[in-house]
Amino acid sequence: MRFIDLLRMSLSNLFKRKVRTVLTVLGVVIGVASIVVMVSLGLGLNKATMEQISDYASLTSIEVSEPWNQDGSSEQDKKRLSDEFIEEIMQMPHVVGVDPYLSVDVMAKYGSYEGYIRLQGTTLSALEDMKIDVGQGSLPQEGAGELQLFFGNMVLADFYSTSGNGSSYWETNELPDIDLMNDSILYILDRDAYYNSQGGGKDENGKPYKKPKKHLLTTAGVAAGGMDEYHNYSWNTYCDINELIPVLKKEFKGRAIPGQPTTAKGKPFKELFYSQLVVNVDDMENVAEVTQLITDLGYEAYNDAEWIESQQQQLGMIQAVLGGIGAVSLFVAAIGITNTMMMSIYERTKEIGVMKVLGCDMRNIGTLFLLEAGFIGFLGGIVGLILSFTLSGIINYLVSQSQNMGMEGISYIPLWLVLLSMAFAVLVGMVAGFFPARRAMKLSPLAAIRNE
Repeated sequence: MRFIDLLRMSLSNLFKRKVRTVLTVLGVVIGVASIVVMVSLGLGLNKATMEQISDYASLTSIEVSEPWNQDGSSEQDKKRLSDEFIEEIMQMPHVVGVDPYLSVDVMAKYGSYEGYIRLQGTTLSALEDMKIDVGQGSLPQEGAGELQLFFGNMVLADFYSTSGNGSSYWETNELPDIDLMNDSILYILDRDAYYNSQGGGKDENGKPYKKPKKHLLTTAGVAAGGMDEYHNYSWNTYCDINELIPVLKKEFKGRAIPGQPTTAKGKPFKELFYSQLVVNVDDMENVAEVTQLITDLGYEAYNDAEWIESQQQQLGMIQAVLGGIGAVSLFVAAIGITNTMMMSIYERTKEIGVMKVLGCDMRNIGTLFLLEAGFIGFLGGIVGLILSFTLSGIINYLVSQSQNMGMEGISYIPLWLVLLSMAFAVLVGMVAGFFPARRAMKLSPLAAIRNE
């Protein structure tokens, strides 16, 4: 018997008993929808969590700083974040890049407002890698020839009013009336000199302290978002480190730049050392290895990989539990398919006997019943997927409308889940129909013909 004939017979037999077939298919629909929706919730939760983590943590980066306690070490033995050390890190396996950071505390003044800003100088490539959502302007541009600033979306809260009671955002819950993009804000790099000159004090030579220079710097851009949208860049002000260093050296000529180490005589070093290094690794699996190599050199190294991995393990357990709950429904559906096929065999015993007497191959008889069971799984899988997408859309809509959730959706159905669920539904149907098919193959032809 040709395979196409078996297909036609199996479909014809299914639709002879429409009510029973529909009820059996309904069981598969519920099972497939349950397992797909449950797994999609786990996948969506994992996806949303990883996206939130990536907003304030990097999956493949390592933060490197100087050792905490170097007070007893000689100048030759102290660990510094220098260009030479960057070259040493670049020779390590799996390292694809190192981004230096130079942090300087700066005072900003505009009208009656003052603010303390953490100015972070780094490479332009590092700024691009942050994937900052730019609200106004742009990131600092290469070859600008001047020091350009890029503000995080929460920096404005660092300003406070110097008039009246000196109110700030944290007291009034209102941001100061400053346009970071367009207003002419003055910046004071030498804060010590500013405070000394304000008090009317005198230096060791008995001369009044000179007022520091006020810099009028260009604003390149401002990050998008308000005070309720935190990112790892929200509180910082960024600039090109190659433009920052010459400005600092000119401002503090002959003196130590704040935050920089000095010699035993209090003199600044010729070389400028970085506040922090961010080491970029090729894959999250290699982060721990590179972290250990840096730690073995005596530096402090921190990464988020271990914490992220533990989060993924917990989310994996949640996915397994949710998938198991859905699998129970599909298992119940498999029992329903088995029951339907067994009932079909009892009702068609005489038909099976006639097929055997006419010389129908035993394997064709078994294939016939397997195809019927597979069709039940196939139909149930298609309708179950349609129901799954509908439920997933409803869930995501409700989540997006909820202000407390803070995410766009929590159900995620990738293509592989669609294909796997269809294959699983058909497989469950055929496995459930295997034993009834075997029983049909073993029926005695004469006994089957005599059956009423």
